[in-house]
Amino acid sequence: MMTITDTHTHLYSEEFNNDRSEMIHRALQLGITRFFVPAIDSNYTEQMLLLQEKFPSNIFLMNGLHPCSVRENYQEELSHIEQLMKTYRFYAIGETGIDLYWDKTFFKEQQEAFRWQIRLAKENKLPIVIHCRDAFDEVFEILEEEKSPLLQGIFHCFTGTEHQAWLAISYGMKLGIGGVVTFKNGKIDQFLQNIPLEHIVLETDAPYLAPVPHRGKRNESAYLTYIIERLSNIYKLPETTIASVTTNNSKKVFGV
Repeated sequence: MMTITDTHTHLYSEEFNNDRSEMIHRALQLGITRFFVPAIDSNYTEQMLLLQEKFPSNIFLMNGLHPCSVRENYQEELSHIEQLMKTYRFYAIGETGIDLYWDKTFFKEQQEAFRWQIRLAKENKLPIVIHCRDAFDEVFEILEEEKSPLLQGIFHCFTGTEHQAWLAISYGMKLGIGGVVTFKNGKIDQFLQNIPLEHIVLETDAPYLAPVPHRGKRNESAYLTYIIERLSNIYKLPETTIASVTTNNSKKVFGV
């Protein structure tokens, strides 16, 4: 059976409260055995740690502050992240980045929190997982400031142009490809074949961004199979190759 890695899945989300274990087992039965779980803010820390206790060989946690959770108290949130680093093992810092889609009120604070988390990742030799929405120029500006051989990670839910894809790769990022690649208006499927598979990792962003044919419904890690099928068509490669190469890419990023 293929070993498949979901590099970005919010398994602790309230949307899974009624069937979390069943949902995870559905994925496990399909060979999706590695789940990398991003942080949002301190409200979810307890659920994340409990989840890892329950599935210790499958769940790999990240530590970070989502840009949409950057508010007046963001310094307290960053202190919380720092404290957690002393006690628990994390495999990445994230998700972090800039989101100007919903609200620009805390743009300056988002920039500061993003810089701080990049530096934390470099200090701890960890990858970063970047969230970017309506903010490619702003994200690239900070990556340019912080670029270093220690800077690497994943540009989560990549939805940019081919030029932006190569720019992200130049800063040490893999491209996180999920449900958007199955959308008619997703656009990335039009140039992805020009990006070697070594730069790609798979993700669902569950419970969000479900791929076709489940678009608009709750996403789950088992649906990674639809993304593999689409990438198999784009790259003209067997699904087993897509699974194997992207899982190896994830091992290079997360070191596990």
